[in-house]
Amino acid sequence: MKDLKLDISKAFGFVSENDYKSLQATALEKNAALYDKTLPGNDFLGWADVKNIISAQELSEIEQKAAELRQKIEILVVIGIGGSYLGAKAVIDALSNSFAQMNIQKGKPLVIFAGQNIGEDYIYELMAAIENREYALCVISKSGTTTEPAIAFRLLKAQIEKKYGKAEAANRIVAITDKSRGALRKLADSEGYKTFVIGDSVGGRFSVLTPVGLFPIAVAGFDIKQLLAGATKVEEMSAKGKSFEENVPAHYAVVRNLLYRKNFGTEILVNFHPKLHYFSEWWKQLYGESEGKEGKGIFPASVDFTSDLHSMGQFIQEGTRGLYETVISIAQPDNKVEIPSDAQNLDQLNYLAGKRVDEVNKQAELGTKLAHLDGGVPQIRIEIPQLNEYYLGQLIYFFEKACGISGYILGVNPFNQPGVEAYKKNMFALLNKPGFEEESKKIQERLK
Repeated sequence: MKDLKLDISKAFGFVSENDYKSLQATALEKNAALYDKTLPGNDFLGWADVKNIISAQELSEIEQKAAELRQKIEILVVIGIGGSYLGAKAVIDALSNSFAQMNIQKGKPLVIFAGQNIGEDYIYELMAAIENREYALCVISKSGTTTEPAIAFRLLKAQIEKKYGKAEAANRIVAITDKSRGALRKLADSEGYKTFVIGDSVGGRFSVLTPVGLFPIAVAGFDIKQLLAGATKVEEMSAKGKSFEENVPAHYAVVRNLLYRKNFGTEILVNFHPKLHYFSEWWKQLYGESEGKEGKGIFPASVDFTSDLHSMGQFIQEGTRGLYETVISIAQPDNKVEIPSDAQNLDQLNYLAGKRVDEVNKQAELGTKLAHLDGGVPQIRIEIPQLNEYYLGQLIYFFEKACGISGYILGVNPFNQPGVEAYKKNMFALLNKPGFEEESKKIQERLK
């Protein structure tokens, strides 16, 4: 079976091969630290060991509950924010029919999301959309008190209980939360919700291969065992003791750090497949939250090509330098569409007659690569054979492992996020949350 491929050749010329060789031993040391737990953040490395990230029993329970819900619901509402929704949405969007929302039915539930924003119109419209549908809720929160998902769950819990009654509503609510602590755990135990555990050793942005991501993905009807199998394959490539040549994530970590040292401070994740839009959103959180601290970090951005070649392409080609591209390419699409010939040829496209749409897309990718290299944009290319569960699992673990190595090379703790708390403190003070009285006084003074 073919595996994920990484091509870093178009980064050389911007970074030297000598520098690349000189950083290889450091990368292997940082990789070993992810297993030996010798560097900061070592309490949050449970994601690194895919074989033990979830037990066979818990995996079976996830599949059973997902199968049960699929038989009676049309919609699953997943309530969570950050890593509690981005990973699941990335995988589900990548694997789903692009127009699945036009064919909602029992047996193939549509997975939608709440609690990832505080938009009043969004939650109103969501509640109206599901009111006359068969649905269930999956609430994901370690504490149960994170503002955005807590507001959404309070509203949706009241709605589902009104629709089905408390007993049936409890059968339709799944809580993914802490094993023993927190408000959501207490509520789930008292109400009798089916629960799955967010392990203490896995942070949110690394949690897609835990029940946080696996349960919604399973309800959507996708093979979570294949997702884990793909991740396991890349872990085997990059395990402690593997050579640098075998450790593909380490190559990516080294090159992006060398580019950063050469003042390439923005990385643009590029895809040529529209189903990967939310994969890029997941990737942005993974790298932005892991590396953006202590005045350091590569800014993670993303574009969807060829669409964004007609909006961001000009800046990438000729704007301020200091950016590089990492391109995700899918070798083979799932479907075949050929461009027909036309007798009038008014659109002047007969030169493409008989070609597959994907062939045109691949040539657009190649043409873009050549143009952007000429424009001074270094490039990294990642190719997976197909867009399926197995290769998405490979891609997920590839980026997670590379993120850990890269963050340690950068000299930061990739597994904390102290800056995330700043906006929360201000928001709580402005809302007069109990316990924030002093902060409220200070912030009101600032606003005068």
